[in-house]
Amino acid sequence: MTAVNDPLAPLAELPGVADASERVREAVGKAHRHRVNLRGWPATAAEAAVRAAQASSMLDRGAPRFPAEGLVSGPILAGALRVAEALQGGQTALVGVWQRAPLQALARLHALAAADLVEADALGRPRVQDDVANRLDVLAGLLTGGSAAPAPVLAAVAHGEMLTLAPFGSADGVVARAVSRLVTQASGLDPHGLGVPEVYWMRHAGEYRAAAQQFATGTADGLRQWVLLCCRALEEGAAEALSIAEAAAKNA
Repeated sequence: MTAVNDPLAPLAELPGVADASERVREAVGKAHRHRVNLRGWPATAAEAAVRAAQASSMLDRGAPRFPAEGLVSGPILAGALRVAEALQGGQTALVGVWQRAPLQALARLHALAAADLVEADALGRPRVQDDVANRLDVLAGLLTGGSAAPAPVLAAVAHGEMLTLAPFGSADGVVARAVSRLVTQASGLDPHGLGVPEVYWMRHAGEYRAAAQQFATGTADGLRQWVLLCCRALEEGAAEALSIAEAAAKNA
């Protein structure tokens, strides 16, 4: 149930959203209950983080799939890998910072993602145009206790709003997808970061970008399209987590 006067309550009540959110919760829970992930989750989470970083960087580079030769070097991938590493470690890493000081966590994410893309004095500094700082402040409040919407909805809103705002002007896509991960981890939906929704978004890049544009319109249908796409990605990301666990079980 969402709270009275909760600004995100209408999103949770859009057709299909509640069911999609529950499917995500069930799929992610199944991944966490896999026998390998009961004790060996640090290894599978590390593999998930690398896959997430690669897929996220490929999206920002405009590539539709992983290259046959594996990881490709470059500043976008390097930044995405730094972000992925920072998202591991539970409360001692960025997840803990997010829960205490979300705007500080956002600045840190950008500093990691864009370290090789912009000058040092531009790292972690949101644009001053279009009331970006105030909108980030409102978003951070909603995501850290200001809404009782289901975690998949919160993650979708965080992701979509960060893409819409493009607050830093560089590495905004990598940061947006990292914020979605932060929300799923901090909310307890996917505390170990086992899911890899980034692979789904990469493989459906055209749909992903079109849905993000629909989210930016603010219409009920546009918001619904985006939230449902994000839920599908989280569900498929949980399936990716299971495949990682199964591979680890076979190699044990």
